[in-house]
Amino acid sequence: MVSLGGIGTAFPPETGQQEIWERFFVRHYAGPYQVLARRLFANAGVERRHTVVSPLSEDVSGWSTSQRMARYLAEAVPLGKDAVTGALAATGLDATDLGMFVVCSCTGYAAPGLDILLARDLGMGKRTRRLLIGHMGCYAALPGLGAASEYVSAHGRPALLLCLELTSLHMQPPSRDPQQMIVHALFSDAAAAAVLLPDGPGERDGRRYVLRDLISVTDTATADHMTWDITETGFRMGLSPAVPDVLAAHVRDLVVELLAPAGLDIRDVEGWAVHPGGPRIIDVVRDECGLTEQDVAESRQTLANHGNCSSPTVLMVIDALRRRPSGAPKTVVALAFGPGLTLYAALLTSS
Repeated sequence: MVSLGGIGTAFPPETGQQEIWERFFVRHYAGPYQVLARRLFANAGVERRHTVVSPLSEDVSGWSTSQRMARYLAEAVPLGKDAVTGALAATGLDATDLGMFVVCSCTGYAAPGLDILLARDLGMGKRTRRLLIGHMGCYAALPGLGAASEYVSAHGRPALLLCLELTSLHMQPPSRDPQQMIVHALFSDAAAAAVLLPDGPGERDGRRYVLRDLISVTDTATADHMTWDITETGFRMGLSPAVPDVLAAHVRDLVVELLAPAGLDIRDVEGWAVHPGGPRIIDVVRDECGLTEQDVAESRQTLANHGNCSSPTVLMVIDALRRRPSGAPKTVVALAFGPGLTLYAALLTSS
């Protein structure tokens, strides 16, 4: 068994959703489509967002991709360092204790990559294994956990997963495309890191989860519903309004399949870490799995407080569940979704 140790999060400066609309996007979407953009921003479920590049002071919508990539490295290294340092401190480990370092990011690329630069700056060992996962998008944290946990299980040494996304670097020029309006209304920047440990007797407590299982399903017939294209002006996301319908067709069966080997059903799950891709995504999972609004409260609150931060977000929701004032739930299902269309599900339990 492999357990989830400390989780560390890091955020760039915060901006209110209403403020960013009134002071920037109301001009960005000036003209006949402003009414639609205003409605999409108001209904995004986001109250506050984090941006390494705030459009209130710096409009990057016309920047070249090379300009955005240079800024990515400048901003990602210190943000990632803060998240990793927090996760290690919460677990009581040093960077030299790690046997593997997994980094997930789809918003920037460079060589040497973020994995090498952070391993160097944090003092990880020269023989620390590294894995850099790109372009998986919002669901990347769960296959990242899977890769790290397989290393821990095989080698009996700790591993660390870092998910870091700087979506604000990819703001696009004004357009009439409602998909771009939704993207601009939802996405935010963050980093989240999690330590994975060999699970031994007496090492678990009420806030340490064992990763019991991890499964996925990909509906390749709907691959064009969510895209992330590299253009001359950064990375451009395509987000079909049909995405929630595809999730509705698969999510309940996936959860049932995840729980069955453990002898559990949906009623046994005490905590739900649903990736808050947007209000409709949370609604679909709630309705298809027969959950209550309280079951998805942490996902709603994460979306409101931080926006959709892509791959770090599901780790942020898991962390919120562990900090639940009434006590951490003992059985948690984590769900995340992204290009493919791909659905990932993980089962975590604590003693």
